[in-house]
Amino acid sequence: MNIFEFITQDEIDELPEDPNWAFVNFVRHAQRRLTEYSQAISSNDEEGWRAIQDAQYSFKNVVVAAAKQYGIEPFMSTSVPHLNRVGADDYRQFIADLDHYMTQLVLDHSIRGKRESVFIATPVKDKIRVYVYELKKCIDAADITDAKRAALLDKLADFERELDKRRLSLWAVMTITFTILSVPGGVWSSVDIVSKLTSNILQTVGEAKATDDETRQLIPTQEPKALMPPRKPEEEVVDKKRSFQRGDLDDEIPF
Repeated sequence: MNIFEFITQDEIDELPEDPNWAFVNFVRHAQRRLTEYSQAISSNDEEGWRAIQDAQYSFKNVVVAAAKQYGIEPFMSTSVPHLNRVGADDYRQFIADLDHYMTQLVLDHSIRGKRESVFIATPVKDKIRVYVYELKKCIDAADITDAKRAALLDKLADFERELDKRRLSLWAVMTITFTILSVPGGVWSSVDIVSKLTSNILQTVGEAKATDDETRQLIPTQEPKALMPPRKPEEEVVDKKRSFQRGDLDDEIPF
C-alpha cells in the first residue's frame, strides 16, 4: 500500500496545523484504511497473509515518515527495517508503542482544547446569535462588492457552526471578530453599530469563559508534557539479558 491508499489528498489538506494533532489524525485515517484492507483479504492462505503483512509494513513506513515530518518522537527517530529483516512480533510491538503515545497525544489535546474553548449555555448562545443576525444585516447593507459580501457571510456561517458545538473555540471567536473589524469603517452604514455588535460578542464570550474556568478550576497553563515511553530502558535491557540467558541454557541441554 502507498501513502494515498492510507489517506487521500483532501484528507491531507484538511489535517490541522498543530503537528501533534495532525499526526494523530494522520494515524487515524491510516489505521482505518489498513483495517478495511485487511478485512477484505482472507488470511487463511499464505498469499493473503503475506499481503496483510506487506500492508502492515507499509503502514509502519508511512507512520514513521509522517512522524519525521511533524517532529514526533520517538517515531521520527525510528528506523524502518528492510522487509527481509522484519520479525513476527515487530508489527505488534510497533502498534502497542504507537497506541501508548497516541493516548498521551489525544489526552493532551483534550486538556488543551478545553482550555482554548468555552462552554456556552443555550440562553447565551441565543444572545450571540442575535448579534450575528444583526451583523448579517450590516453586511447586506455595506458598500462592498458581492464577492466580499459573500466571503463575510461565509465567515459568519462558519462561526455559527462552531457556536452549535458543545464548546465554542476561542480561535473561532477571534477569527470572526478580527474579520469584521478588518473591514474599513467607511463601507458600513453605521460603523458604531458594527463595532458595538462585535464588542458584545467578545464581552459575552469573555464572561462565559470566566465562569467556565471558575467552574472547572483549571490548573495554570503550562508547556505540553513530554511523551513518556511505554517501558523503562532498564526493563528492555533486563528482557534482553533474560532472553540471552535462556539461549545459553538451551545450548547446554543435550537434547
